[in-house]
Amino acid sequence: MHFFNIRVYGILINDRKQVLVSDEYIRGSYFTKFPGGGLEFGEGTRDCLKREFKEEMDLDVEIGDHIYTTDFFQMSAFNPEHQIISIYYFAKALEEIKAPLREKEFDFDEREMEMYRVKGETETFRFVDWEDFSSKAVTLPIDKVVADLLKIRLA
Repeated sequence: MHFFNIRVYGILINDRKQVLVSDEYIRGSYFTKFPGGGLEFGEGTRDCLKREFKEEMDLDVEIGDHIYTTDFFQMSAFNPEHQIISIYYFAKALEEIKAPLREKEFDFDEREMEMYRVKGETETFRFVDWEDFSSKAVTLPIDKVVADLLKIRLA
């Protein structure tokens, strides 16, 4: 049986023209992606993204314009029975970011590594300067498409 896995991600660009990314360690692999996550049953895509930012960063956000929805086949990296559909929106922080922000990629602290030992995954966040941002800054194939679109759209 095959399933669709719907993911919703936010592109948050601060006033210094830096793009927020999430560095994650999941099942023994490292990923850099945009903040967001899985759509839950009964939830709209914008509500999903607000919930994800609140859960992951304790951050209230305003969801802006739609950027992109996957228009090609992408199998899940974790389950070959799942096809990934990703939806991207601009997001704007409505308050100061309280979550720890890192300077280097995959700079997990002891609390985050304990989370990995308990849940099998952990994450931390950092901003990437616009000049350094490209599809090379993110890991997932659909995120790479969106990164390229952003560089063209916001040039």
